[in-house]
Amino acid sequence: MASITDRLPQNILGRYYVDTTCIDCGLCRTIAPDFFQRDDETGFSIVYRQPVTEEEIVLAEEARASCPTESIGNDGEPA
Repeated sequence: MASITDRLPQNILGRYYVDTTCIDCGLCRTIAPDFFQRDDETGFSIVYRQPVTEEEIVLAEEARASCPTESIGNDGEPA
């Protein structure tokens, strides 16, 4: 389960984030490329845009649920 205390600082502020347990598998970027991208400096995926609409939230939740290391959290600062 993602930990807010391990949240990567490269994430944009908001409810969704990626923490330091990311293994850069790229699955979140495949499922929801409008919200997740690779940070080349750290080698991790990050949230670069927060989902807003219900359809966007569904995609972000699918990415979160699919993460093999449970590195995506949705308990950050409200968007």
